[in-house]
Amino acid sequence: MALLNILRYPDPRLYKRAAPVLEVDESVRALVRNMAETMYAAPGMGLAATQVDVHQRLIVIDASESRNELLVLINPEIVSSEGVQYREEGCLSVPGIYEPVERAERVTVRALGLDGGSFTIVAEELLAVCIQHEMDHLEGKIFVDYLSRLKQQRIKAKLQKQLRKTA
Repeated sequence: MALLNILRYPDPRLYKRAAPVLEVDESVRALVRNMAETMYAAPGMGLAATQVDVHQRLIVIDASESRNELLVLINPEIVSSEGVQYREEGCLSVPGIYEPVERAERVTVRALGLDGGSFTIVAEELLAVCIQHEMDHLEGKIFVDYLSRLKQQRIKAKLQKQLRKTA
């Protein structure tokens, strides 16, 4: 397995819409393993293929406290949503930034699993937020896009300053 490079905001590749996975084969399973390893090492709760510059509709999530409940969603689609919640979100592509975002409180999602079979999951609270956040990445959207232009400018400036310090 290998750790993958995570794209950082405002990299334009983060705004590219992901294409459907046509076949769940060994290359997709290998990508899932590498994405999961990258997510756990970061550490993060979720990672979309878009964030590692692979523009396929694939996400990995582990919102469990024990960090041993990997959820893989291939070609996910929200079938229904209800309620509203505001929760502070962060993102591996926007390190060190946390802001509240409005999301559905409960979502029903249909996706493919690693075996290629279709399944449906109902997610609430934190898991619902994680799924919606990662699915946004597949559409070329980042959580900071929900924020004001002023906040976006401040975040860009802060991240550029961080990069200069590490360079």
